[in-house]
Amino acid sequence: MKIIKLDAIDSTNSFLKDMSAKVSLDNFTVVVAKKQTLGRGQMNANWNSEEGKSLTFSVFCKFCNLSITDYKYLNYSVSLSVYEAVNSLKLPRLAIKWPNDILSENKKIAGILIENTLNIKNISSSVIGIGLNVNQNIFSDALPNASSIKNILGKDEDIDLDLLLNKVLVSLKEKLERLNKKEYLSLEKEYLAVLYKKNVPSMFKTNQNILFMGKIIGVSSIGKLQIELENETLKEFDIKEVSFA
Repeated sequence: MKIIKLDAIDSTNSFLKDMSAKVSLDNFTVVVAKKQTLGRGQMNANWNSEEGKSLTFSVFCKFCNLSITDYKYLNYSVSLSVYEAVNSLKLPRLAIKWPNDILSENKKIAGILIENTLNIKNISSSVIGIGLNVNQNIFSDALPNASSIKNILGKDEDIDLDLLLNKVLVSLKEKLERLNKKEYLSLEKEYLAVLYKKNVPSMFKTNQNILFMGKIIGVSSIGKLQIELENETLKEFDIKEVSFA
């Protein structure tokens, strides 16, 4: 494992993607930045974090035989690795919000962005970006659902960032080894067991601002969120097509 530590960068994902286009990178090359000026989340959303207070890093991973159609299992592996590392700190009501946000006490503490390089029908490599709010105390009013591990635990002292980074990387390596061995069923079982609001009747809102009641029952074969409506019909939604109302 090669870890590159930077003081400041626009985006660790962009940095690694540029590197991989220019040179042959070792598998599991990691780039960590104290500050990101243009951090990115899902669907080009911004990811902002206070300098030196949180973990913002990306990991370059190669795959030998990972089909594009099996992408959801890569997402499971990455989400579970962050969940598992954070869970070691005993956060309350920890869950994975589909597809890969990490929540504690209904507050978002981590986000994941996976960008893939494709080779015909396979994913040849991925840059896995992870933003984890660790010691940050203050968040923008524009992010009312964001919090940090330190805030939720009510700790006075800061949490060791290097120690937590190592926990995530150890867990990620183990999960990706399971992915390479195609242990898909067990990864899915573990993911669904900690999926936020699974089987809980909830109010949802579509991207056309239509409200409806339903409950999350799983994830489809192509990675869409499956919601059972009140009339027991099943609807599937892609990223940003539905949210909790």
